[in-house]
Amino acid sequence: MVANFNPSVGSSVWVEDRDEAWIDGEVVEVNGEDIKVLCTSGKHVVTKASSVYPKDTEAPGSGVDDMTRLAYLHEPGVLQNLHSRYDINEIYTYTGSILIAVNPFRRLPHLYSSHMMAQYKGAALGELSPHPFAVADAAYRQMINDGVSQSILVSGESGAGKTESTKLLMRYLAYMGGRAAAEGRSVEQKVLESNPVLEAFGNAKTVRNNNSSRFGKFVEIQFDEKGRISGAAIRTYLLERSRVCQVSDPERNYHCFYMLCAAPKEDVQKFKLAEPKTYHYLNQSKCLELDSINDAEEYHATRRAMEVVGISTEEQDAIFSVVAAILHLGNVEFAKGTEIDSSVPKDEKSLFHLKTAAELLSCDEKALEDSLCQRIMVTRDETITKTLDPEAATLSRDALAKVMYSRLFDWLVDKINSSIGQDADSKYLIGVLDIYGFESFKTNSFEQFCINLTNEKLQQHFNQHVFKMEQEEYKKEEINWSYIEFVDNQDILDLIEKKPGGIIALLDEACMFPRSTHETFAQKLYQTFKNHKRFTKPKLARSDFTICHYAGDVTYQTELFLDKNKDYVIAEHQALLNSSSCSFVASLFPPMSDDSKQSKFSSIGTRFKQQLVSLLEILNTTEPHYIRCIKPNNLLKPGIFENENILQQLRCGGVMEAIRISCAGYPTRKHFDEFLDRFGILAPEVLVKNSDDPAACKKLLAKVGLEGYQIGKTKVFLRAGQMADLDTRRTEVLGRSASIIQRKVRSYLAKKTFILLRNSAKQIQSVCRGYLARSVYEGMRREAAALKIQRDLRMFLARKAYTELFSAAVSVQAGMRGMVACNELCLRRQTKAAIIIQTRCRGYLARLHYRKLKKAAITTQCAWRSKIARGELRKLKMAARETGALQAAKNKLEKQVEELTWRLQLEKRIRTDLEEAKKQESAKAQSSLEDLELRCKETEALLTKEREAAKKVAEIAPIIKEVPVVDQGLMEKITSENEKLKGMVSSLEMRIDETEKKLQETTKISQDRLKQALDAESKLVMLKTVMQRLEEKILDMEAEKKVMRQQTILSTPVRTNLGHPPTAPIKNSENGLGTNLESEFNEAEFATPIDVNAGKSAAERQIMDVDALIDCVKDNIGFSNGKPVAAFTIYKCLLHWKCFESEKTNVFDRLIQMIGSAIENEDDNSHLAYWLTSTSALLFLLEKSLKTGGSGATQSKKPPASTSLFGRMAMSFRSSPASGTLAAAAEAAALAVIRPVEAKYPALLFKQQLAAYVEKMFGMVRDNLKKELSTLLSLCIQAPRTSKGGMLRSGRSFGKDSPAIHWQSIIDGLNALLVTLKENHVPLVLVQKIYSQTFSFINVQLFNSLLLRKECCTFSNGEFVKSGLAELELWCCQAKEYAGPSWEELKHIRQAVGFLVIHQKYRISYDEIANDLCPVLSVQQVYRICTLYWDDSYNTRSVSQEVISSMRALMTEESNDADSDSFLLDDDSSIPFSIEDISSSMQEKDFVGIKPAEELLENPAFVFLH
Repeated sequence: MVANFNPSVGSSVWVEDRDEAWIDGEVVEVNGEDIKVLCTSGKHVVTKASSVYPKDTEAPGSGVDDMTRLAYLHEPGVLQNLHSRYDINEIYTYTGSILIAVNPFRRLPHLYSSHMMAQYKGAALGELSPHPFAVADAAYRQMINDGVSQSILVSGESGAGKTESTKLLMRYLAYMGGRAAAEGRSVEQKVLESNPVLEAFGNAKTVRNNNSSRFGKFVEIQFDEKGRISGAAIRTYLLERSRVCQVSDPERNYHCFYMLCAAPKEDVQKFKLAEPKTYHYLNQSKCLELDSINDAEEYHATRRAMEVVGISTEEQDAIFSVVAAILHLGNVEFAKGTEIDSSVPKDEKSLFHLKTAAELLSCDEKALEDSLCQRIMVTRDETITKTLDPEAATLSRDALAKVMYSRLFDWLVDKINSSIGQDADSKYLIGVLDIYGFESFKTNSFEQFCINLTNEKLQQHFNQHVFKMEQEEYKKEEINWSYIEFVDNQDILDLIEKKPGGIIALLDEACMFPRSTHETFAQKLYQTFKNHKRFTKPKLARSDFTICHYAGDVTYQTELFLDKNKDYVIAEHQALLNSSSCSFVASLFPPMSDDSKQSKFSSIGTRFKQQLVSLLEILNTTEPHYIRCIKPNNLLKPGIFENENILQQLRCGGVMEAIRISCAGYPTRKHFDEFLDRFGILAPEVLVKNSDDPAACKKLLAKVGLEGYQIGKTKVFLRAGQMADLDTRRTEVLGRSASIIQRKVRSYLAKKTFILLRNSAKQIQSVCRGYLARSVYEGMRREAAALKIQRDLRMFLARKAYTELFSAAVSVQAGMRGMVACNELCLRRQTKAAIIIQTRCRGYLARLHYRKLKKAAITTQCAWRSKIARGELRKLKMAARETGALQAAKNKLEKQVEELTWRLQLEKRIRTDLEEAKKQESAKAQSSLEDLELRCKETEALLTKEREAAKKVAEIAPIIKEVPVVDQGLMEKITSENEKLKGMVSSLEMRIDETEKKLQETTKISQDRLKQALDAESKLVMLKTVMQRLEEKILDMEAEKKVMRQQTILSTPVRTNLGHPPTAPIKNSENGLGTNLESEFNEAEFATPIDVNAGKSAAERQIMDVDALIDCVKDNIGFSNGKPVAAFTIYKCLLHWKCFESEKTNVFDRLIQMIGSAIENEDDNSHLAYWLTSTSALLFLLEKSLKTGGSGATQSKKPPASTSLFGRMAMSFRSSPASGTLAAAAEAAALAVIRPVEAKYPALLFKQQLAAYVEKMFGMVRDNLKKELSTLLSLCIQAPRTSKGGMLRSGRSFGKDSPAIHWQSIIDGLNALLVTLKENHVPLVLVQKIYSQTFSFINVQLFNSLLLRKECCTFSNGEFVKSGLAELELWCCQAKEYAGPSWEELKHIRQAVGFLVIHQKYRISYDEIANDLCPVLSVQQVYRICTLYWDDSYNTRSVSQEVISSMRALMTEESNDADSDSFLLDDDSSIPFSIEDISSSMQEKDFVGIKPAEELLENPAFVFLH
């Protein structure tokens, strides 16, 4: 693939190796055509120069995403790139638009989450890391934009992961175009859930895979005009029917057989089954169980999947009856019968299985036996019955089993398609083809022949697509190109399927002749194709033949070709099963027409060829996309990369063919800046003199003498071998430069060594002279020190003797004085303690007697007064029914409320005093007990001393030992005193018990009284409620009187004096201290001239007033003292109209409708900010004003004189000192603005709706800012490319001009919104939350882009992003009050960028990364950054392999947790504040002095706003 490569000494090359396929090394010797290479493994290899390939030493260690970007596009380069990416769990790689997927054999859930699908939604192919989601998204976008159907071809050998890749494609297409069906599950769900059914009946264990699909599958997903899934269909190809009867070791039959044997006991007994090893169709292989598959669980899962796709329980039983019948048929053996060439069942066991199969198929046992052992030949004159020998009967049995299973599988596919539903009106479709890859085994039969024919067809389609893409790339770059010749496999297709004369045609011809055998078929092939270059006859083989496929030579064995190609249904089998009493079995074998009865033979090969033709017709009408699945090893274990195996799969998958097509044209494509960066040293003067990159590249190539290259619009296109030539010249230049550098360095080192020696000699001389001088000086110092030591020692000894004498004297004096002082202190303490004890005891007895008397008196008074109050209350209720007595009842009730409140407070104080007295009494009892215990201990101590004294006396005078008269008396005295003390202790304990009982009784009494007090409080609340209702009735009556009076004035002809209107009745305030503020408003209202609308009803006037209010506030009417005028005006109007206390009103609905219509324009941030401020201010006013029923009970404990303006002012005056401050007046004014109101349900609902609108407007402002920044963030994550020539010309201007524009645009966007929010006085807490979530969004977008794009994980890009983050930090410092903690939200991207710009990463340990550098990042995130990192500035290494290994081990330990594998961040779109946060950011006094809307002040109906 690389021509004209002339390696020189020192060149890095790839050498072919028998074990590793390719191994890298360095050329150490060149002898003409022979070169000697030192491999990295340590061995020397001598080979031809033409058989080696150049190695790119500057390729990144983690590989490249797209292999078309490789400097050398050849086999070893491709293999090394895949290996490098596989080692870091990057299993997907592009080759142009082709996706190569290497099976990891482990769970990688973080790659397939819903968040990952959202990342790839709308992203261009190649913009993010390679992924099946990217291919599916490209197909979907191309279908929507171009209106062309798409197809995705997934291929690979068994075990490469084709089925899993197909599932991922289906998931993404369901994510993009999914919608719920009218009933049950959606279309895409049914397609996904049909996989378990098809896998159970179409998958089996093979040598290379435990779950290999033994059929091809093409899923058509149909879409409507809007891009939504409207239907689907599943097409299957070439089910391997021969596996039903023939299984080679160590493979298995289809999964459904083993599942049925492992079914529950009732099912096993119903189908009369046993262990799998007892059945001939299963025990041909020793492999009956799989470690990774639980057949019992899979059986239940398959049953559930059948229910999902619409297969009823009866149909399921019938399906498994057919499967069980096939197993029983396989155990029917035949022996020779009595007649010649006849056969009968061999033994009783065979008869049992024959009978069971007949029962399961619901047919006659004898008829089944005859259909297996006989053939009926119908002639023109008669019907002849022919018997079959045992061998022919066995073949008939196997034919019946195969056709039954094939019909069953086709029925399942048709049932799934009918359940899913197809859209006949579908405009577009996306087809996903999951089909077997190229196969070449030791024994290759008819199935491998058909599979390889399929791959030859698809390879031709693939080659044409790759050729087309190659030509489109040349046209896009506008370069001169000619037609590229590539190897076409049409001759192989003609060899196989040409008609007549092809292999399939000859096979069909042989199958139609009864006497034809596989040997005669082989001889026919040898004669027909003996001169064909793609067909050969193996040596020493009688019936084998070899075809030279595109992926290699395959030798086929023809022994079973004829049998497997025959697809006829025996007439006896057809008639028998069609007459089955089971409708399901009969439906599998519908009656045949007369034509089909006459032509019994049909060819599987021909039918399969027709299916391929129809498949390719569909593919040719679609735009294809390719996914090539690779199996890294045959052990099916993670972490193993077998080069030879993968290279073979790349060849079989056509990847190498695509590379050959690329190499036929211009295989090496480099962007101008990359090309100049790499080869600029070949002509440095070109970089300095030219400002145009294309011109510089052209001059550079012309100077080095290359021909045949092309200069495109953005890239340099080089022919095969030219890249190696340039690298060779570059290596020579670097070698010469290295020699110059070595010479300079050596001279520098020699000079440095000489200077070092000279300086060392001088230093040694100075050291010696200094040593001699120090020695003389040391002697003089020692002599002076000796004299000083002697003097100080004598002085110390004298001082020590004096100090000891002085200390002894002082100690004796202190001891004597201390003993006297201690005795005196003890005497004083005892005297004082006795006095205190006497005082406390007498005081306690006196207080106890007083409290009992006081408690009894208060209880009696409370009971009597309560009785009187209840009587008065009943009288008041009777009197309240009359309108004239309402005012007097109110005054009396207020007095009684005050008196009851005072009594409750007095009762509480009494209860508190009782509790304190009980505590003191228990404390005194405890202290008395402690004193008694102390006296007991002192008595025991005296007794002990007396005994010790007695012992001493006994020891001194043993003669009087037998006369213990005095000691006996003393003992009796002490004993009696001890008994007295014990009695006192017991009496005290009894008193303590009695005290505790009394305490419990008192506690119970106090609890009862507390309950009574609470009941009284609830009654007070009820009284207040009654009073409020009475007041409302009075107000309503007064309003009716005023309306009637006005109507009377209008109706009378006599003119009234407008200057002296009738005075409104004055209503006492709630606390009786002055006139209510509402009465003042009413007086002001009636003092105005009478309006012409006064004659209208109250409802009409209210509607007009609401209309006027909405017309006024729906526009921006500005702010007053930093607060919205609209919110204050609305609040005052609602308060005056008493809407909060109304059970039913439509004012709130109209206000909500007004706010909703006002914020319809979601893009105007200024308008949204104004309404955000207004709604939040109104919400604050409602939060402070509205009180529910529960809060009224708690408020009743306070004096009730806090509801009117003057009452609150009087309370504030009484509570403040005589020289009251302005704060008290301000608080009173604030309370006058915001009045507590008993809220009803409409008001509370209005408050909730306001809170919802605040959250909605907050989200709209935040999302507008995010939308504005999202386009800029995509430009800020990656530094713009700057070529080396550009850097030389611009004088290192990187990151100064154009890159800073994007970051400055972000700053400008933040500043613009901040100015808007400040102009509209948005609450500070909302501003901080907006910027906090915006910075979190910036963090998520930058960090996720960093992890998903390899080109972003570079050193220079880290510096670029770091400079932008510094700009954001500066903005946060300048707007600290409004930004709040926003800077902390960027912690992920800050730590990631900080890690990128650190030098010498290979010296950093994992603990330093996890604890110091990146403590916030997870292991998966750090691992992702470390593996994607590459230094484009200084070519330094990433972290060491030890760190990578330790992180990989940690991720393996955490692999069981699906969430722990996710390395992407999620954007937080929640509402980060509550109503309490808004309330805490404002104060009531802020709304003092706000002027209402001027437009409403001119309206007579809104006089109350003055």
